[in-house]
This record gives sequence, C-alpha cells and structure tokens, in this order.
Amino acid sequence: MARLSGLSRSIAGHAAIITGAASGMGQATAHLFADEGARVVVADLGADRVDAVVDEIRAAHGSDAAVGVVTDVSDPAQLANLVSAATTWAGRLDIVVNNAGVSLPNSPFMEEADFESSWARTLDVNITAHARLVRLALPYLSESPAARIVNIASTEALVSTAGLGAYAATKAGVIGLTQSLAVELGRHGITVNAVCPGPIDTAMTAGIEAEAKATYARRRVPLRRYGLPEEVAHMTLNLCLPSSSFVNGTHIPVDGGMSVRHT
Repeated sequence: MARLSGLSRSIAGHAAIITGAASGMGQATAHLFADEGARVVVADLGADRVDAVVDEIRAAHGSDAAVGVVTDVSDPAQLANLVSAATTWAGRLDIVVNNAGVSLPNSPFMEEADFESSWARTLDVNITAHARLVRLALPYLSESPAARIVNIASTEALVSTAGLGAYAATKAGVIGLTQSLAVELGRHGITVNAVCPGPIDTAMTAGIEAEAKATYARRRVPLRRYGLPEEVAHMTLNLCLPSSSFVNGTHIPVDGGMSVRHT
C-alpha cells in the first residue's frame, strides 16, 4: 500500500554525536538511536564506561553501529577531537545531542573556594560546552539534509531547588542558547530544540532514598512516579526525526506533568 504521508520518520544512516552517553539518559539515547538505525558516537568520561556502551550497541547492531570517543566536554581541545573523530569515522554528521551535565551543590552560603569551583565547573560543562560543540559541528551539520541539535536542559530551568544555583542558571541558559541558535541557524536548515527532563531515575538521582522519591512523586508529579531515561530519549528522538523539520526553538518538559502542577 502506498504511503499517504511525505515526511520521513527514520534516522537510519544518520550520524549522531551524543555527549554524556555512557550512563542514564545519554546511554538510553545512544541505545535508542542505534535501534533506529543511526550510527552513534558515544562521548563521555571514562574509557571503561564508554567502551561498555559501544560494546552493547555493537553486539546488537554490528561493529559499524557505534564508536566511542572519551571526552571531557569542558576541554575545547577534546571537543575538537570528538568532532574530528566522529566525522572521520562516519563521513558525515547529522545530529548533535548535548546531554553531558553535572549537578553540583552551589549556594551563596558556601565557602568562597567551593562556590567558585562548583560555579565554574557547572558552567563549563552544562552550557559553555554546548555552545562550543555546536560551533565545531556547524560545518558538517550544514551539509546534512536533516540537521538536528537537541540540548538537554532541565525542569530546574522552570522551577528551582535551593542549593543548586549554578545548575538552575545553566539550565535556564541552555533554553536561552537553544532559542538564540534556533533563530540564527534556521536559515541553514538546522533545527535547535531543548528537552527539559524532570525527576528521572538516573545516576544523578540515585543518591535520593527510594521512599523520598516515592513521596516526592506522589506530591508533585501527576503521574505519581519518576520517569525512565528511555522516556526522555524518545522525546529527543522525536525532535531529531526528519519529519520534525518545522519544530525549532522550543523547550519541551518531560516530567510527568510536574512543572504544570499547582497544588
């Protein structure tokens, strides 16, 4: 039977860089993209963690489905190496997912040295790296017929938690950066969007006791549970589909309704 629709929902053959891809939402995104036929560049700290995810993908989809590049995204030289390695391996670049992030305690009541170090590290990883990677990837994304950039923000950009000042500031900044890039890059056919995960079961939330998570979910999340990394990954995938060609400059919460709940 002939298709009645004209836009593709396939990223098969597309090459994607995913930062922070060795755990949590990044790992789920790498797995999902590979399941959908993309060639995935797994970027993260720690060779053992990166190799483990690459091995998982290759076991399921073949040796040409993924490559790992150990990368500290706060280092401009390592970001340049990431893009060079990715494009040399794949011969193209269609998708960049800026997922790498840190959540460090940061409060005006902290000792000065601790405040300064956590503030600087959070900005370097959570927003400056995003801008740098996009800049490095632009020459290759400009050649793609369906170039997509997805920045992973957070509902901390919309509602905030005390003691995470730098994290909240950077995630709000990610939304601002996303909007600015969407306006600037749209003329080149590159869409830029952000995903705002809410309470998700990842390593970042692993230190919260299960009872505390359950209580929070009952009180704050209409779906009454924490989300799964793959549920965030599917939203990221949706924004990267060729058919999502008119979605640009938006930020989408994936939070079970948490950010819209008033009482």
